[in-house]
Amino acid sequence: MIYRAIGLMSGSSLDGLDIVFAEFEESARKWGYTIMAADCYEYSAEWQQKLANAIHLNAYEYQLLHAEYGRYVGEQVNKFIEAHGLEHKVQLIASHGHTTFHAPHLDMTAQLGDGAAIAAVTGINVVSDLRAMDVALGGQGAPIVPMGEKLLFGNFSHLLNIGGIANISLTKDNEYVAFDICPANRVLNMLMEQVGKSYDENGAMAATGQIHTPLLTKLNALDYYKQPFPKSLANDFGVEIVYPLIQSFNLPLQDALRTYVEHIAQQLSYACGQFIKGEPVESTMLVTGGGALNNFLIQRIATNLKSWNITPEVPEDTLVKYKEALIMGLLGILRWREENTVLNSVTGASRSSIGGAVWIGQEA
Repeated sequence: MIYRAIGLMSGSSLDGLDIVFAEFEESARKWGYTIMAADCYEYSAEWQQKLANAIHLNAYEYQLLHAEYGRYVGEQVNKFIEAHGLEHKVQLIASHGHTTFHAPHLDMTAQLGDGAAIAAVTGINVVSDLRAMDVALGGQGAPIVPMGEKLLFGNFSHLLNIGGIANISLTKDNEYVAFDICPANRVLNMLMEQVGKSYDENGAMAATGQIHTPLLTKLNALDYYKQPFPKSLANDFGVEIVYPLIQSFNLPLQDALRTYVEHIAQQLSYACGQFIKGEPVESTMLVTGGGALNNFLIQRIATNLKSWNITPEVPEDTLVKYKEALIMGLLGILRWREENTVLNSVTGASRSSIGGAVWIGQEA
């Protein structure tokens, strides 16, 4: 069976809306994919501010933004379809939305981007609210991508995504396990904003800095890292806890960046070490997300993973940049087929579940 879907992803780093059009083929319960087109539509300064400040709005203002952002997303999809000549080729749109509130311990998660608005603007059927059912069943609702990783990239024993938050997926005792490791690009980018830049290209500035051991010790001692999995992070952990902690040390920018890069690499190593018994078996870790393009960060990760005999592998740029949007497309298809989209071994929910709200954009 062949499906043609658009997947949408807006990450916590606020760089833009990732859009992928892919063809998915299922045969004998095995899935394959071909990315036909992909783009990132950068957010304007106005939209970056709106999304960043959404958590401070009152309920009425928040709902207005939810609808407005849904229409905006629909317009970007229409622009993408026109740019790539995809008229009448897209069967389904799967939208992750932009995460604002994430409090699974209170049975709540929220992503901006009204699916009904996207369906109305595009005239295409839409799947949205992919996390809500899992959270309602007592799960973390995150990470959301492991089902897609298992079906599309099952040949890798470890998968790492370095976006605004770094998360890992791996197999433990024949079960798929995944969890958020630590804030990543969101914090690094916030540090670079101090000098008017959106990110540290190739980690060049971090590479010139020195590790500040007292800060690194404080970062590694944060309570989240002591929690067992399943666990997940909200954006405010990086923005309201980690970033202010770094700032409190008043370090030169390059030292702050260098220290935080080391923090990411060490936390990843600690996370992998939890699951290794006996002599480490040689394995490969697929690394995607914007952080995979940070050469210095990847070097530090490779060094920290040597003791576990794990080698990071960065694939071609399209997969690096758009793996999560690609997987959103697959999750939308699974929802349409009424098949599980979320693994409870990952999230800790009472059972695996079929997540996502369906909005019919096509006329009857």
